[in-house]
Order: sequence, then C-alpha cells, then structure tokens
Amino acid sequence: MVVDTELSDAEVDAVFHALADQTRRDILRRTLSGEASVSELALSYAMSFAAVQKHVAVLEGAGLVTKENRGRTRIVRADPETIARAQRLLDSYADLWRDRIGRLDALLSEDV
Repeated sequence: MVVDTELSDAEVDAVFHALADQTRRDILRRTLSGEASVSELALSYAMSFAAVQKHVAVLEGAGLVTKENRGRTRIVRADPETIARAQRLLDSYADLWRDRIGRLDALLSEDV
C-alpha cells in the first residue's frame, strides 16, 4: 500500500512545522471557531504583537489560515480544507500501518 497525498512534501513539511508550536495550534483553534484580527489574537498571548504576526505568517505560509486586509485591520481565518488534506494524509498512514499489522497478525497465526 502506498500513501497517496494531496500535499507535496514541502506542503507537508510546512503544515507539520506550523502545527509543532503550541501558540500556532492555539491560533488555529481560535480561528477555526471564528475569524479574528491579529490584534485580537495578540491580546491573548504574553508576547509582542510582532511575535504573534510571525506565528500567523507561519500558519499562512502553510495554508492553514488566510489573512484578509480590511482597512488597517488584518483578519485571520482558518482554512479547514488544508486541515482536511493533512487529516487525509494521516488517515493514509494509519491505513498503511493497520494493513501491515493485519498481515503480520495473519502471518503469526498461520500454522507452521
């Protein structure tokens, strides 16, 4: 069984790099439930506005969020489709390992 992915290797690297950080995961979670400005997001963290902007930029680079300019305000919203694509990749890996374990179980249960 081959793992088929809709994401390129570079996209997979970017998504999992972005998700490796607790603050970015929290920003993603918050923007999944509703859009927020970068300023609103920054109020929740003990870091500078610029640091939050950098976290948002990493998420945006991975395709996990989009940013929209509304005047001087930058609105951030999650992109559920990229998350779904990453989930399908993980599901493919899970299927691969279930198949391998099933074959190993069958091999071990054969009478020799």
